[in-house]
Parts: sequence; structure tokens; C-alpha cells
Amino acid sequence: MPRKPFVPGAAVVVAAALAAGLTGCTGSSSPDGDASDAKSGGAATSSPAAEPGRYQTLPEACGLPSRGVIRRMLPGDGQPLSDTEAQKVYGGQADITYDTDRRVGCRWTRETTAGTRHLGLDIQRVVSYDSAVSDDDKAQAIYGKKELAAQIPSGGTGSPSPAAPSPSASASASASKGKEKGEGVVTNDATDKSATGKSSADAKGKAPSGSPSQKSDPSADPSTDPSGSTAPRVLDDLGDAAFLNDKLVTADSGVHRDVTVVFRTSNVIVKITYDQWSTDKTMLPDSQELQDKARSLATELSDSLSE
Repeated sequence: MPRKPFVPGAAVVVAAALAAGLTGCTGSSSPDGDASDAKSGGAATSSPAAEPGRYQTLPEACGLPSRGVIRRMLPGDGQPLSDTEAQKVYGGQADITYDTDRRVGCRWTRETTAGTRHLGLDIQRVVSYDSAVSDDDKAQAIYGKKELAAQIPSGGTGSPSPAAPSPSASASASASKGKEKGEGVVTNDATDKSATGKSSADAKGKAPSGSPSQKSDPSADPSTDPSGSTAPRVLDDLGDAAFLNDKLVTADSGVHRDVTVVFRTSNVIVKITYDQWSTDKTMLPDSQELQDKARSLATELSDSLSE
């Protein structure tokens, strides 16, 4: 059978038809016939992404505080420590975390014949995965929740000195909650030392620094005084935002005072927990001393992170 002759014109007609069909399939189905990509158009007109936080990594927590500050916060009872014991006490125990660029922590403990002190450090780097929310704003939101949970008085202000007066949170509510749970009595304030202007660490004739220094009946502790200079409060002179909390807890096993300082600097949130325990419930740990030392550490950490 003879082959059919090739007709160039017919090929051109077929190609043109195919091209027209493809154009019709890929065209815009919108009423106005706009074939532009809505995503690309939106991206071109969207606002720029929020700025990232200042910190992209975190330091090693146990090595961040100076050895001198740790020694002052964990005083002994006059018994010297060997080099091995000193390293164990002052070197700290690092927290186990899965991403040390996002969260690190360390714990220290010092036991003496008069009681035990614990110091904890937690550092969190906040990252916002919302392009409209900056890392700093995300960190501030997390910090705000911590302040609210601690029942820090709203609108309260701190002061340049650790002994300045400020409002306090409701101690009676905390005490009743502690009784209901069987955790002992919890009060949210600390003893007012403003009349003397001195803490037990500086006063003469007091008990050793490693032991409780105030002899009193815990049930009559004046720590519930709202005008107390050591009441829970916002701290204006620390980082971008900060607060201090102070709780006295009495239980069957003894009494302990827990001081917490939380502050934010850019997209990093630092939490310091510092407490002193005593099995003698008539010997109340001194609030002013614990607060002064916790704030001293917080100031050092804030300065170190800002370098």
C-alpha cells in the first residue's frame, strides 16, 4: 500500500488547536478573568515577618553564676569542705534537656546541721513560629502567664533597693489552699525588716548564716502584712520585666521559705528558685537575706546575658 503524503499545513493546524486547548484549560476560572496566582500576589503585599529575638543560643547553666555568689547563697556551718566536696556543692548538677539551645538548667544543694538550702536555675529561650509575632512578644506572653500564676499584685512596682515597700498578694487564700491539700500553711509574704534596714546576714549576734535566724511562732509570722517591704512584687530594675515571690511554708516535717525571681530579657526567660529548710518550726528562715541573695544572682545573670 502506498504511503499517504505528509502535508505540512495540516500539522500546523493541529498544533495550533492543541495550543488553544491547553490555554483554555490553564486559564483563570475567576469571573474577572485574572490569571494571576493569589498566593504570590498575597505574599507580595503581606507585612514583613517579625524580628527574631536577640538570643539564638544559651550558655551553660551551671557555669553561668560566679563561684563567689554560689558560695554566699549556700553558706556552711563552719565545717571546711574538701576539694571534692566543694566541687560537688558549688559545681551544681545540670538539668537533663533535649535541646540545650532552647532550655538549660542547674541545681545546687547545701546541707548543714541547722538545715538545707536549695538553689535552682532555669533558662528558657523562646522562639515564635508565627511570622506575625516576634520572639520577644512570645516570650513576654509566657512571662505574663508566670506572673499571673504567682499571683503577683497587678500594678505593683519594684524599686532600686531590695527592701523597698510594695503591695502584696493575698496570703489568706494561699494559706487556705495549703491546708486543703495537706501541704501545710503557705503565706505569700515575708517579715518586714524595714525598721532595722538590715538583713540577718548583716546583723550582729544572729545565728550562723547557714541556719534559720528568726525565732518565732510560724502561725504568728507577720509575713502576711501587705505593706511589708519583702512582699511579692514586680521588679522594675531587672531585665525587660521581672517579679519576685516569697512564700513561707509550714508542715509537719518543718518550715521552709521559698523565694523565686523570674525575669525576661529579650526572648530569654530566667527563673531562680532559692529556699531554706529547717526542721525546727520555731526558727523561721529570714526573708530579707534570701531575697537579697536571689536578687543579687538575678542581677549578675542579667548583666552576663546582656554582654
